[in-house]
Amino acid sequence: MAIWTLIPDKIEEEETQVAKQLGVFGATLVTFFLAEMGDKTQIATVALAANYGTPLLVVIGTTLGMLIADVPAVFVGNKFAAKIPMKLVHSIAAGIFALMGLLTLLKIEKLFT
Repeated sequence: MAIWTLIPDKIEEEETQVAKQLGVFGATLVTFFLAEMGDKTQIATVALAANYGTPLLVVIGTTLGMLIADVPAVFVGNKFAAKIPMKLVHSIAAGIFALMGLLTLLKIEKLFT
């Protein structure tokens, strides 16, 4: 993951067109929806809806929860995106992944059990 993080992303032509048509917020909304399909949140939503028998209320609750958590991050990211050097962000992320991998290999969690 550390090495992969250092490889720059290539924006697909379709993603560029979506961003031009929908703006940054719309493109993020669509991308987020597609990226999150089938993740743990959706599985939890289905389980909660089955348990409580009110799927509409559960979907509304999970959607609002995700919006509360993610919308501020989108707006802050949009505001600072041009000011933050992406190479630095990728380098820091790669360093964190490398450190986590090293700590995992050294089985550091055994020190805390």
